[in-house]
Formats: sequence, C-alpha cells, structure tokens
Amino acid sequence: MSAQKLKLFSFSGNTKILHLSWMAFFISFVVWFNHAPLLLSIKETMGLTDQQIKTILILNVALTIPARIVVGMLVDKYGSKIMFPMLLGISSVICFFFAIAQTFEQLAAARFMLGFVGAGFVIGIRLISEWFPPKQVGFAEGIYGGWGNFGAAAAAVALPTLAVMFGGDDGWRYAVALTGVMALVYAFIFYFNVSDTPKGSTYFKPKKAGGIEVTSKGDFFLYLVMNIPMYAALSLLAWKLSPTGVGLLNATTVQAIYMGLFVLYFYQIYHIYQVNKDIFVKPVPKIHQYKFKQVAVLNFAYLASFGSELAVVSMLPLFFKEIFEVSIIQAGLMASGFAFMNLISRPWGGLLSDRVGRKLALTICMSGIAAGYLVLSFISSDWPIALAVLATMGCAFFVNAGCGAVFAVVPLVQRRLTGQIAGMTGAYGNIGALLFLTVLSFVATQTFFWVIAATAVVTLIAVQFMDEPSGQMAEILPDGTVQMIDVH
Repeated sequence: MSAQKLKLFSFSGNTKILHLSWMAFFISFVVWFNHAPLLLSIKETMGLTDQQIKTILILNVALTIPARIVVGMLVDKYGSKIMFPMLLGISSVICFFFAIAQTFEQLAAARFMLGFVGAGFVIGIRLISEWFPPKQVGFAEGIYGGWGNFGAAAAAVALPTLAVMFGGDDGWRYAVALTGVMALVYAFIFYFNVSDTPKGSTYFKPKKAGGIEVTSKGDFFLYLVMNIPMYAALSLLAWKLSPTGVGLLNATTVQAIYMGLFVLYFYQIYHIYQVNKDIFVKPVPKIHQYKFKQVAVLNFAYLASFGSELAVVSMLPLFFKEIFEVSIIQAGLMASGFAFMNLISRPWGGLLSDRVGRKLALTICMSGIAAGYLVLSFISSDWPIALAVLATMGCAFFVNAGCGAVFAVVPLVQRRLTGQIAGMTGAYGNIGALLFLTVLSFVATQTFFWVIAATAVVTLIAVQFMDEPSGQMAEILPDGTVQMIDVH
C-alpha cells in the first residue's frame, strides 16, 4: 500500500489507530502547555514575580528529558494500549493539583511533575510503527506528530476564552482543570478502542530492560557517549534554578543535584552493561545486528529540528514585537505561523521520506533548516512585515518537515527497540531547545539564528554517514523462531 492510498477520512483499521493516537498526543500537549496562555491570570491571581513565572516555564520542561527515556523503555515492555491511558490518567491528577494550588511552591511542584506528560509522544510512535507498513510509516508518523503537536496551539487559542467564560479570579483554574478532565476521559476511550498490533501480529519486546540493546562493542561506547548530553542538559536546568539563575534552589541543593546526576550516570552505565555484557563475550550474529550510529544521527537531527522549533516558538513573539514595534497580540499572530506549519509540513516530511528515501529526505530538510535560519538572521525593521512572516513560515516548513523525516526513520532501526529509540531521540529535541535558549540568553538574536543554522549544517554532514534503511530486520518470536520484517 502506498502513502497516497492512506484513507485519512476513514475510521477503521490502521487509520482508526492513527486518529486515536494523534488525538491522545494532542490532548497530552494541551495538558502540557495549558499554563502558557494563562500565565498573566496565574501571575495576577497568585501574586507571582517575573522570576517565579520564569521558574515555572523552566520546570515545565525539566522532567520531560528523563521521562521520554523511561516511557520509551516502558512502552517497549508493556505496549501503547496500557501506557498512553496510564500517562493521561496520571497527568490528569497532576493537572488537578496544579489547578487547586494555593502557593508558588505547589504550582512549581505540579508544573515540574507535568513535564512527564511531554513523554506521551514516544508512545504513539511505537503504536503507529506497528500498524503501518514501511512505505506508509513516514506519512503516518508525520500526521501523528504534526496534528498531535498542534495541541499546544489549540491550548493557546481555547484556554484564555474558556477562562473568561468561567469568569472571576479562578477562571484559569477551571480552564486548567477541564484539560485534566479531557485527559482522564480520553484515557478510557483510548484503552477500550486500541490494540498494540493488528490481529495476528506479534508485539516484539526487548530481551532485557534497563537500556537499549546494542550489537557491537563500538556501539556500546557510542551509546554511553550519547547519554552524556542528557545529563549535561539536566545539569544546565539545575544551574538555571540556582542562585546564579532564577534562585529557586540554594547552592547546596544544586550541588547535591550535580552529584546525584553524576552518580546516576554511572548507575545507568552499570545497567547498560548488564543489558549488553554478552557482546563482550561473543559477537552478535550478523542477522541480528544494527548500527547505533543510525540512532546517533537521528538524535542530532531532532536536536536541530524540534529543538530549534521549541526554542524559536518561545522567543519569536517578543522578537517581532521589538523589531517591528507592534503590539504583543500582533506579534503573537505573526509568530503563530511557525507552529501552524506543523499541520502541513510534518506529514510532508514523512511523505517525502517514504517517497524519495530516508537519507535524501533528511538531507533536503537539514539543508532547508540551515538556509531558513540564515535568512531569519537578516530580518530587520527595514523588512516588510509580510516578508518577515513569509520567511518565518518558510523556515518553519523545513524545521517541521525535518521532525517528520526523523520519525519516518526511527521505526526502521530495530522494531523491538522503537520506544526506547524514540524516547532518546525525543529527549534530544528537548536538549536542543534548552541549548539554543541558553545560547539566546548570552548572545544577540542574529547570533542565535546563526548558531542554529550552523548546528543544522553539522547535522547535514552527519546525515551523510547514515545508512539508508533497506532489506529486512530480524526479530525473534516467543517460540524462538526468527521473523524477518521489511524496512523498505
């Protein structure tokens, strides 16, 4: 079946799974970003300072990096049918906690825990990969990611209106709580309408838990190196909350976090070794081998694409306001085109990958990202506003298409590890956002765009070392026989 024949307006078979999945992801993003459009009301009602608002914004993404890794492992072990409802159900409870918070500390704790819901993306990636053939999987994953991601934009549009409709100082609380009710109700809808695989198919699981299985000694050490940026990103978050940053944590606590992360990294190394120690005794049969460099390249590609998207979406309204001296509402409308492109370009990136090949699609997208950010770096007050908006949307097209192209490849690396690979790749997107926003806090906006463009160029070079997925991958059935799965 070709990508063209995917019946989007059907609600049966694998298309039903696709629609149920992107809606689950959509709701998870509504919950994750339900605070953003209501921050002014929250600030006034709770009497918060600007520093406290900044702290809440930082805490909202802090837990997502480790959560995507952990949820990736759990979805590979237990399946999407269990994991998505569980994530939505737990998130709804935390959402209610945020809605009834009476102090800044309670708000901050709830917001930190709600970073967990950002891991929902990983769950659907594995589910979609089970239900769609290789020649369709890119387009399907693109629709899942693009349409689901739009939940953040939907929250920005709908929640302020809902808060006004509820009225009073507590309007924002009812609006936030309503998103928790949505998540809780949809958890049951999802559970009773989804299965992990089509009837008769096997859900392949990792042989061991605690880390991604690799198939060579070189890949083992590459895996260890690729974990370091995650701990570096969490250390950077701790630094942002230290007295040097927003001052939420004292110096002693921050030092304890640094030490804890250091110990945790070596604890993870121990578990990764336990999962993979057999490769140091005897080589893995060639039929079961895969190259971890594929995962590494995808990690960097998502850092450059989704990482830059998260960073730019958060700074673009203020950038337009300062450059063109427009109102904050006008600036928000001008910047909204960046997020809006998700609806179109993520599916296009996946479709392009299905049509022209995984490696070529990523090459095209990374080239477009580099060129797009280079153009954005030249925007000035001399530009016509329409041209600036058009340049922004052109850049966003390739950024979001790049996200689609990345997750068109993720399910084709190793089927039983798809959740873990998606989790690690997704975490790199958050690492990228944190990295780019930290750069922005030290340099001018023009330099910020140059840094992202340079990152895309480096990633473009890395993509050339990726192998085009082809042939078949081998998975072992419960009875010990080997099943070959097409990847092209």
